[in-house]
Amino acid sequence: MSSFLLILSYISDWVILIIFAAVGYVIGNITPNKRPFNLDSPDINYPYRGYDTVSLGVAFVVSVVAPAALILILILILLLVPALCVKNTRAAKYNVWRRIFWEWHAGWLGLALSVVLAFFFTSGMKNVFGKPRPNLLSRCQPDVLNVAKYAVSYSTSATGRLVSAGICTNQDNSIVEDGFRSFPSGHSSAAASGLVYFSLWLAAKLRVGVPFLLGGTIDESENSIKSRSHHTRATADLEEANTETRHDDEAYPTSHLLTHSARRQDAAAPIYLLVIALIPFGAAIYICASRWYDFQHHGFDIIFGFLMGAFSSVLAFKYYHLPVSRGAGFAWAPRSEQKAFWSGMGNGGFSNRRRFYRLNETSDSPLHAAQNQLADDGSYQMHAV
Repeated sequence: MSSFLLILSYISDWVILIIFAAVGYVIGNITPNKRPFNLDSPDINYPYRGYDTVSLGVAFVVSVVAPAALILILILILLLVPALCVKNTRAAKYNVWRRIFWEWHAGWLGLALSVVLAFFFTSGMKNVFGKPRPNLLSRCQPDVLNVAKYAVSYSTSATGRLVSAGICTNQDNSIVEDGFRSFPSGHSSAAASGLVYFSLWLAAKLRVGVPFLLGGTIDESENSIKSRSHHTRATADLEEANTETRHDDEAYPTSHLLTHSARRQDAAAPIYLLVIALIPFGAAIYICASRWYDFQHHGFDIIFGFLMGAFSSVLAFKYYHLPVSRGAGFAWAPRSEQKAFWSGMGNGGFSNRRRFYRLNETSDSPLHAAQNQLADDGSYQMHAV
């Protein structure tokens, strides 16, 4: 019964996301507010091209469909292929498939959360603000002979007079209404929500992160250094021997030995892995830039939309995945069966195994991840600190 509740809780997550996506679609298609505008403003006097360099459909495929497909493919490559290269018991193979399914599910659920959050808020904000696009006048085709009829301001200067959207003569109402959906940029928020998330996901899976000390600082990492007992003591003894040889009257301070050992705890990943992880981020930047030179959005609209998508990406990634540098590329484990829908105050989150752990130092490779880190119950093999 408890397993059923756990499965049902994740089904409910997907249902909620689908509902929010549907509501966002409905909200995005209502008639927007139409902010009054100035016919002499150069900010809205750019040409309407009638097409987009990156269409909405292409942006959706690049930002959502492609990352989803690549997440599945890369999970199979990183976890299944190494496991097939060695002989495993039936239980081990079962655990490998459990891990593959969970990493795939967590990857997709995080992507969906990021995209739906950005889409929902972007759709609502566009119609609430009703900000004119840079090409509004070309879309509107204003009746310049009857400006006074549609004036909504009391300016005595003709060049400073604001007019309502009623001045537009374009018979295609959808083009005119879309001219008041400039803020925030939907393409930018969609691109960032999908592609920035995918960049973070790639960085985690490829182990591309800023090198770090296990304890956070040199002083705090002393215990972590000591845990690597024989190697550290041998290094320290060698340092002492060298010190006595080179300096008869003074020895190197302890901090030097700590630094010497700490610097070996981690190293920077190869640059080509960093480049791979940044490719989706670069694609998101290109999609955003296309909205600028298509005269579809003002600069602030694009930047704000990108930041919205980036925020939802970081939130969704951290919601389902361990930190890029410290997580060994894995997602957080599933919720415990006893806390499938509710945890309550003072219960330490949604896991029954909330302790401080350090990832097994022998599990750096995908093969170790597939074999050594999968216990009989599908949990991580870790060492308590």
